[in-house]
Amino acid sequence: MEIAVIDYKGGNVQSVLFALERLGVQATLTSEPEVIRRADKVLFPGEGEAASAMRELRAQGLDELLPTLTQPFLGICLGMQLLGQHSEEGGGTGLLGILPFNVIRFPSAPEYKVPHMGWNNLQALRSPLFEGLREEDYVYFVHSYYAPVGDYTIAQAEYPAPFSAAVQYKNFYAVQFHTEKSGPVGTRILENFLKL
Repeated sequence: MEIAVIDYKGGNVQSVLFALERLGVQATLTSEPEVIRRADKVLFPGEGEAASAMRELRAQGLDELLPTLTQPFLGICLGMQLLGQHSEEGGGTGLLGILPFNVIRFPSAPEYKVPHMGWNNLQALRSPLFEGLREEDYVYFVHSYYAPVGDYTIAQAEYPAPFSAAVQYKNFYAVQFHTEKSGPVGTRILENFLKL
């Protein structure tokens, strides 16, 4: 099985590669369109800021390639947000337009610090991606922006109101949390993705 991990200088790539290695999977870190197109599965990790990530994707022509992919695709953290239509981050940024959500900033409140950082449990699971998991299971988040809950939502978390912890449209799956930092739960999600 050929696994492509998209390299767009988005950060967090090495920990995803290490997580796959622990599962006995050798992945290719690449920005080459043909390597990405022929891969059996594609992972799209990321940390950082939406505008600079989109600039890099456009510079490499990946903004046009990614929406055309038909194999199972998993976005992680910023890699989930970039699948949306628009982000409030950085004064406003157009995204890849694959899923019909806009990315908005968490409101600040004394009891809820921004960024949302740490362990939070998943709720309303509805995808083969979460096979074998329970709604009490915890995953690790680090983010200041989020996708609201919609028809595309396949898992939720609360901070303080519900937000999309995971989304899906056709072959595009994505999670807001870090699978590679979420212990056995994150490992199970990666295993489930590789079985899709």
